[in-house]
Amino acid sequence: MITTAKRLDIIEEYYFSSKLREVRQLASEGKPIINMGIGSPDLQPSQAVVDAVVLAMQEESAHQYQSYQGLPELRNGMADFYQNNFQVALNPNTEILPLMGSKEGIMHISLAFLNEGDQVLIPNPGYPTYTSVTNLVGAVPVYYDLKEVNNWEPDFEALEELDLSKVKIMWIGYPHMPTGARGSLQLFEKLVAFAKKHQILLVNDNPYSFVLNENPMSLLQVEGAKDVALELNSLSKTFNMAGWRVGMVLGNAACIDAVLKVKSNMDSGMFYGIQKGAIEALKSDKTWFESMNAIYRKRRILTEQLAEKLGCKVYKDGVGLFVWAKLPDGITSAEKFIDEILYDKSIFITPGTIFGSNGEGYIRFALCVKEEKVQEAINRF
Repeated sequence: MITTAKRLDIIEEYYFSSKLREVRQLASEGKPIINMGIGSPDLQPSQAVVDAVVLAMQEESAHQYQSYQGLPELRNGMADFYQNNFQVALNPNTEILPLMGSKEGIMHISLAFLNEGDQVLIPNPGYPTYTSVTNLVGAVPVYYDLKEVNNWEPDFEALEELDLSKVKIMWIGYPHMPTGARGSLQLFEKLVAFAKKHQILLVNDNPYSFVLNENPMSLLQVEGAKDVALELNSLSKTFNMAGWRVGMVLGNAACIDAVLKVKSNMDSGMFYGIQKGAIEALKSDKTWFESMNAIYRKRRILTEQLAEKLGCKVYKDGVGLFVWAKLPDGITSAEKFIDEILYDKSIFITPGTIFGSNGEGYIRFALCVKEEKVQEAINRF
């Protein structure tokens, strides 16, 4: 037999990859599944974005290999987007690198900076990919607590008590996934100071900044952040382009160059038409965000009603694409709770446990379901 690499012994298949097979099986058996688990936007990109792709398909060079750094006008569009929305000035030639979705950036950054045995600070709860990628490259996850009592923000006293001598990267992400905690510029300032003190690469994962959030922020707004920080962003949630796979990494020029060394050995450039669509999306003005948020706001109100009907306590201060809710008193297993609902009511909700031990006792609802479907879910109870 051909044996697999040892690195596979310490990771598991991504939760949604395996769980959604189970959900699809139930649907194939005729169950009327309402999927409130995964954050895949069901809304459409703007017509201008679609038109830009269609037009690009006719260009002579559309189907050739593209630059590893993306089209200059795409990087310029990303720079303009950050200037207009965050008042952050970035050099499009040295401080911006387009990605095929921000998720691949987690792998590229890890490969560029982590040696075997290096340690990585990972939020608990947090995006599971931080852990799996850390394990894949042979580094060591070190979890830091985020708790509701601290508004899902780090406890800096507890961080300072850790042995940080082997820590190379610290992952953060505000607005936070899964809780929706907003964060603040004051928090970012403390994080940048912490990273400078301990010579840690600070990486902010920022794909939810415009969803139900009246005050979008970037880590790069903090003075001196570029000395120690990178930021990932994505068009997936902001512009309903999840399947297009368009993201970006921004910040420290030397770090961007290191990431490019990895990326250029792993793909052959982003499809020209997708880049053209992304350029158009990045030109969107505030009316686009307002129209999307008007829809998400109505969905959130109904989803909170559903959570409360289940006896859950909703984290009301959350923004982003999810509703985070505490389980009813006496319920000890989030996974058992959601499975009972899945098999009894044909509604799929995400258990908080997949985001870390501090997610036990919580569940997460995605706002990627039409209002009438959320109402139907409510009616099933």
